[in-house]
Amino acid sequence: MPQGGSRGKRFRRLGGLEPRIDGRVTTRDRLYRRSLDSSMSKAVISPRIRYPGSNKVSSPSSAAPVFVCLARVGGERGLEDSRRKPVNQCGWARVCVAALLVASAGFWGVRVGRADEWKPITPEELKMTAVPEAPGAPAVILYQEVNRDDGRTAHENTYVRIKILTEEGRKYANVEIPFVKDVGNIHGVKGRSVHVDGSVVPFDGKVMEQTIVKAKGLKYLAKTFTLPDVQVGGIIEYHYTYDLNEGYVYDSKWILSQELFARYEKFTLKANPDFALRWSWPLGIPEGSQPPKEDGHGTISMECHNVPAFQVEDYMPPETTLKFRVDFIYSDEGSPEKDPAKFWKNFGKKQNSAVEDFVGKKKAMEQAVAETVAAGDAPEVKLQKIYARVQQIRNTSYEREKTDQELKRDKQKEANNVEDVWKRGYGNGRQITWLFLGMARAAGFDASPVLFSRRSETFFNNSVMNTRDLNDNAVQVMVNGKERYFDPGTAFTPYGEMPWQTTMAPGLKLNKDGGGWVQAPLPDSDESRTERKADLKLDNQGTLEGKLTVTYYGIEAQILRTDQRNEDSTSRKKLLEDSVREMIPVGIEVELVNQPDWKSSSPAMMAEYTLRVPGWVSGAGKRALLPVGLFSAPEKGVFDNANRVHSVYFHYSYRKVDDITIELPLGWKLSSLAKPVDQDLKAAAYGMKAEEKDGSLHLTRNLRSDLMMVPKENYAALRAFFQLVRTGDEEQVVLQPGSSSAGN
Repeated sequence: MPQGGSRGKRFRRLGGLEPRIDGRVTTRDRLYRRSLDSSMSKAVISPRIRYPGSNKVSSPSSAAPVFVCLARVGGERGLEDSRRKPVNQCGWARVCVAALLVASAGFWGVRVGRADEWKPITPEELKMTAVPEAPGAPAVILYQEVNRDDGRTAHENTYVRIKILTEEGRKYANVEIPFVKDVGNIHGVKGRSVHVDGSVVPFDGKVMEQTIVKAKGLKYLAKTFTLPDVQVGGIIEYHYTYDLNEGYVYDSKWILSQELFARYEKFTLKANPDFALRWSWPLGIPEGSQPPKEDGHGTISMECHNVPAFQVEDYMPPETTLKFRVDFIYSDEGSPEKDPAKFWKNFGKKQNSAVEDFVGKKKAMEQAVAETVAAGDAPEVKLQKIYARVQQIRNTSYEREKTDQELKRDKQKEANNVEDVWKRGYGNGRQITWLFLGMARAAGFDASPVLFSRRSETFFNNSVMNTRDLNDNAVQVMVNGKERYFDPGTAFTPYGEMPWQTTMAPGLKLNKDGGGWVQAPLPDSDESRTERKADLKLDNQGTLEGKLTVTYYGIEAQILRTDQRNEDSTSRKKLLEDSVREMIPVGIEVELVNQPDWKSSSPAMMAEYTLRVPGWVSGAGKRALLPVGLFSAPEKGVFDNANRVHSVYFHYSYRKVDDITIELPLGWKLSSLAKPVDQDLKAAAYGMKAEEKDGSLHLTRNLRSDLMMVPKENYAALRAFFQLVRTGDEEQVVLQPGSSSAGN
C-alpha cells in the first residue's frame, strides 16, 4: 500500500466529533447540492475543519475521499496564537464530513505569479502537430500546474496550457471550471489564444456561471468562458484563482486524470500546520510518475508525465472512483488507529455516545408520542403516524440559502437535543431523523441509529478507515420481526423507503460497544416506476391528440420533488412539460393541466396533460404506418457505442409502464399488428404488445431494470438487450385509411 510521509508535531486536538451528529449543524451545512447531484436528498456536511471563532458556514461538496495512507504535517502552536483567537471565545474546531470537489472535474492548474504573467511557449510546442503517446487526440494538455495553500486565507491557483491538434479540438476553447459555489469564489480569470506564428489574442470576454450536464448522471456547477480565435495548431492557455472561505481548512484532492492526455502536470500543497494531514493515491499513480513527497516544511509536491486521457461515459460510476488522484484529509484526531476493526469500533462508540446524548430526552419524547398516536393503534400504524408527524417539522436543510442578515433576523437557535427540535418545530435533516429515532423508542420500538455512506459520491471501503465517507444518517427499526430502515430527514422520502444513495451502501449501526455493519436493501423496480397512460384520437392527417397521465412512484417522485422544492409553479410546469417532450421522439405540443402534489411525501405524484403529436402516423401508399414506441425516446441512444471503458452503473432499479389507447378515424381499419415482444432476462425485462380492443388500437409497453452495476465484460449482453428494446419500439402497426390518407 502506498504510504504518505510524516513529520513534526501536530497542533493539539481542539475537539469535535467526525462526522458531527450532535445536531449543531447550520442550514447551509445541509444545503441540497442541485448542481452536483439532481437526485440528492439530505445534503452532506462540508469537508472542513473550522477555526475557533469563525461563524461562517460553507456548503457541501460532491464526493467523500478514500485514502489508504497517513501522514502528519505541521508545527505546534498554542491557543494564544492571535490568528486563532476565537471571536466567541469557543476553543474548539468543527470537523465536518465528505470531500471537497474543487478539482474533480475539469482542469485544475496554477496561476503563476502575477495575474498578467504567462509561462514562455517553446518553438517545439508551436510546431507540434501530433503527440505519439496520444495518437489521433484532438488536443492535449501540454502543461498543468496546481498550487494550493491551506493557510488562514486558503486559495488554489490554476494554470493550464492546451495544444489544439485537430478541428475537433477547437471545442476546448469553451472552458469549464467546476467549483462548489459556497465553498469559495473563482476570480482573476485570464486567458489567451496563441497562433502558430506566435501572435497572441487575449481573452477579454465575460465569465459566466452555469450548470453543466456532462453525461447522464453527471452534472456540476462551473464558471465558463470562450477563448477567442482558436486555430488548429495553436495553443490556448488560462489561469485563475480559487479563494476558499476564510476560517476553514478543506479536504482536497489532486485529480491526475483529465479529459485530455496530459504531457506534464505539477501539483503542490502547502498544508495547514495546525492539523494532522494524511494523503493517499487509492488507484495508484500513472505509469512513470513518482508518488507525492513532502519537503520537510509542510509542502507536498508531485509531478506527472504522459497521463492518459480519462473517458467520460453515460451511466458510469462516480468519477472519483475511476480517476488517478491523490486525496488529502485533515483531522484533529490523535494518532490514527491502523487496525480497521479497532478503528471503527472506537469511532462507533464515540458516535453512539453523541447520538444518545442528543436523543436522550425520554419524557419529552413520550409526551410527543402521546400527542401523535392513539393507544389502540397497531405497531405499523403508530410508526406511520410518527414518521408523518416528524416530516411535518420544518426541514431547514432544504430551504434556500439565507443571508447573514436573514439568519440574524430569524433568530434560529441551535438544537442541543431532540426536545429542542420538537418544541421549536424546526431542525435540519439529520436532527429530524434523530427525532424519529427518539420518538420510535418512546413508542416501544427497538430502534437504532445508523450512519450510512452515500454511493452517489464514492464507494465505501471500511478498510480505508475514512470516517468522512459515512456522510448520511438513518434509523433501523424492528417492525413485526423485520429490520426496516427509515430516513424522514431526507425530504419527500415516503414511509418505508430510503433515498437511493444509501441503499445497497454500507452503514454503521451504532451501539455502546461500537456497532456493526449493515446494508439497506435496494428497492424493487416497482418502487421507482413511471406509469404513462394515454387516451388519444388519431385524425386523418396522422396526428395524435388527447389526454396523457404520468404517475411517478417512490424514488422517481422523491427526486422530482427534491429538485423542484424551491421553484415556482411556472418552473415546475415547464420541467414536467419538457420531461414529456423528452419521452417522445418527435416534436409535440403538450400542456400540464393539473396541480401535482409537490409538497408531500406520498409514494405517488401524478401529472395530467393535454397532448398533441403531429404526423405520428405516416402514409405509405394505400397504407398508414404507426410506430408503437410513442414514449421510446430515452432508450433510442442508450449504449450505442460498441465498446465500453468503465462498468455500467445504474443508480437504482426502475420500471416504465405504458398503456396507450388510440381511437382510429371513422372508416380506418387495423391491417396488421406489430409482432409482440416478451424478453425476460431476470434482472431486466422488456415487453411490448399491440392489439385491437373495442375498435381501437391498444398498445402496452413494459421496461424493467433491476440492475445496478454491470462489469464492462458484460457490456455486450447489456447493449444487446437495449438494442432489442429499440427494435421493439420501432415496430409498426399497419393501418388501412378510409377515404383520406395519413399525412406524410
